[in-house]
Amino acid sequence: MALRMTLLFAGLLLFSIQVVLTNGGQAPLTIKLSVVNEMSNMTPESYFTTVVQGGVLLGALRRIQEAHQGFQFTMKEDPNFGLFLESVNGVAGNDEDQTYWELLSENSGEYTRLDVGIGCYTPAEDEHIVLRFNTSSK
Repeated sequence: MALRMTLLFAGLLLFSIQVVLTNGGQAPLTIKLSVVNEMSNMTPESYFTTVVQGGVLLGALRRIQEAHQGFQFTMKEDPNFGLFLESVNGVAGNDEDQTYWELLSENSGEYTRLDVGIGCYTPAEDEHIVLRFNTSSK
């Protein structure tokens, strides 16, 4: 019994060391990301991923894209405002149609617009990020 406990402890210790080393000494934070397009018949999709504490949303998007073939995104860099989300799963915002991908944080049914883009926003543990395709012509 003591040998089993020692081996279990050693395994957990090795796993913890691997997590810390692969994340630059930071423990990963789990977040949920949902893609919502109410302007089409697309079913909302949700993904779970991790980001290191202090890491940005862009890293989470890249992890989801690497892990799920059905998820893809593109971004564009504005010289004044930095990175912004251009398209998700083949659907792109359009100046003529006044459509764009809105970045939101959802908490208990309340949605808050993120005040920075994917290259600057740092998600919190268990945060629910929503990418919602929207129009500014409403």
